[in-house]
Amino acid sequence: MANLKEIRNRIASVSSTMQITSAMKMVSAAKLKKAQDAITAMRPYADKLTELLQGLSASLDADSGSKYADNREVKKVLVVAITSNRGLAGAFNSNILKQCTVLINETYAGKEVDFVAIGKKANDFLTKRSKVIANHSSLYEDLTFDKVSVIAEDLMEQFTSGNYDRIDIVYNKFKNAATQIVMTEQFLPIVPMAGAENLSTDYVFEPSKMEIVEQLIPKSLKTQLYKGIRDSFASEHGARMTAMHKATDNATELRDQLKLTYNKARQAAITNEILEIVGGAEALNN
Repeated sequence: MANLKEIRNRIASVSSTMQITSAMKMVSAAKLKKAQDAITAMRPYADKLTELLQGLSASLDADSGSKYADNREVKKVLVVAITSNRGLAGAFNSNILKQCTVLINETYAGKEVDFVAIGKKANDFLTKRSKVIANHSSLYEDLTFDKVSVIAEDLMEQFTSGNYDRIDIVYNKFKNAATQIVMTEQFLPIVPMAGAENLSTDYVFEPSKMEIVEQLIPKSLKTQLYKGIRDSFASEHGARMTAMHKATDNATELRDQLKLTYNKARQAAITNEILEIVGGAEALNN
């Protein structure tokens, strides 16, 4: 059994760790509220805009089509991997990196797959296994729609110029503080809404339908990417809050066990000292 000093040192170390994890949990909880409110308010707008655009794009296919809806044979794929810059968030980052590995080895096996990394964890992992054409880890320092728009414009240029035949986004969708869903969304080419071509619409477009769609598409794509990053941002804080909560509980349990062990060891030491004193007294009496 470890001596009393070693156990006291371990108790102090665990207690210090527990204070750190508890503080990190509180910080993440405060940040989560703001991030959750932002993504909750944004989702209905983003989903409706995407639905509207998909319906209009489907009706354009028969006429002139759109450069953003150009379905080519997939030879080169660009994947936008969205992770965080920091760890201590449970399986938040590893789930995204596992999905990226699945895309390389299974989904797009035999095709050229490159990456755009948003988050240091994605960049550090993917640079060792594939080609990362851009790293936007600094985005989280000031996450704004304008900065995300620049990234989205570059992705659109990569597709329309023919550098890549398909672009996907991989991110964690926020469900609640304890649950994040790994999503793989097709960014480009635009996916027409199922059954949209059969819908009978009687709209009057001013200017032309094509002009409206060409103006809406970039805005919709920027919104889609921004929503994915915002989802991931909220998921990160939720995952970290949950991980720190569990870590605090585990540290508390370990500290209690160590205290029990310490008390038992101290009691055993006291008992031995009493036995030695009694034994010595009896020896003197004899």
